[in-house]
Amino acid sequence: MNIGIIVYSQTGNTYFVAQKLKEQLAARGHKVTTEQVTISGEVSPGKRNFQFSAVPSVKPYDALVFGSPVQAFSLSVVMEDYLDQLSSLKGKKVAFLVTKHLPFYWTGANRALRHMQKICEGKGGEVLGSGIVIWSGSRKVKTMKSALENLTQLF
Repeated sequence: MNIGIIVYSQTGNTYFVAQKLKEQLAARGHKVTTEQVTISGEVSPGKRNFQFSAVPSVKPYDALVFGSPVQAFSLSVVMEDYLDQLSSLKGKKVAFLVTKHLPFYWTGANRALRHMQKICEGKGGEVLGSGIVIWSGSRKVKTMKSALENLTQLF
């Protein structure tokens, strides 16, 4: 399967996890490409003072994993705007990866995943599942391992 992992990563943490996922999916025999959504300008909670400098296409892929940090207890506005501008995900299998700092899932992770799912289903994508990585303290290793296992098993 040709899988695209499309990531917005402000600090590099989400991209790091995406690269680990790419390695695991490739080891299972998939063709995997990681692409980054990049911007110029500033991002802050509730403000969209940025422009896209790289907007990866979803067309070449059979399946997609969209990765984003949780920001201000929600999906990053960069990933939200990226997903909103996609014309269609019809016929695409879709999964999600979110990273966050605060140690509880209810501090934005679940909300971000629901938002991604709503956008992608509205564009015809077949949502398979998701993974959450908590990037603080001792939970980082455990949640990263769990998220990578969950996402790898989807494909």
